[in-house]
Amino acid sequence: MRKIAVIGAGVMGLATARALARRGDDVVVFEQFERGHQRGSSHGRSRIFRLAYAEEEYVRLAQESLRLWRELEAETGETLLELNGLVEIVRTLEESTARTLEACGIEWHRLERDEAERRYPIHVPEGSFGVLQPEGGIVRADKALDAFARDLDVRYGTRVHPEHLDAEIVVVTAGSWVNELLEEPVPVKVTRETVCYFRPETANRSPRWSRSSPTATRTRCTPSPTRSTAQGRGAPRGPRGRSQRAR
Repeated sequence: MRKIAVIGAGVMGLATARALARRGDDVVVFEQFERGHQRGSSHGRSRIFRLAYAEEEYVRLAQESLRLWRELEAETGETLLELNGLVEIVRTLEESTARTLEACGIEWHRLERDEAERRYPIHVPEGSFGVLQPEGGIVRADKALDAFARDLDVRYGTRVHPEHLDAEIVVVTAGSWVNELLEEPVPVKVTRETVCYFRPETANRSPRWSRSSPTATRTRCTPSPTRSTAQGRGAPRGPRGRSQRAR
């Protein structure tokens, strides 16, 4: 049995700790902030889940991830995935992930403008259409953290440094704080994810949707568990901004 310390109790740290503990390792997780804090990228009610990526290797990873999320749901009795589908709003198939999905044998459907607007509470610009991938949606972020943390030794409000820990192995999953803990910096870019909420006028179940623009960044819209819709766009932000995401 190895003594392993994990620094950072976001979804990456807790998932890593859970996997190590299931292998028989003695794992302790350290988190500098309180439980459920809003300074990282794992807090809140929902995060996007999708199989639709432009890169085939990402699609394969997402397929494996889907299987593991279902295993976690079965083990904990929690519903963590809500998959109402993902709709990409595009003008050509080349702007979508359809070719990659096809190559990986994953189901997708083309929705013409009228059909997409009839089925979902979304607006499709003239000249555009939708590409639907049914196994897209959200992960219940807050519930996922609790599920991963179940039966783990997680020490919240405890700021540590690798060189001061009594552990054979130290795993650093500290997001935007990673370079404060490593001897050699890694090329991490910190962004702030801005989120707005809207309530759809219809009762239709909302998909997660994505729209590309030649003059703007990709816009994403994700259904919330409260039946509102969360729209997010990335913008640069310093390492102490709220809702940070390290890339």
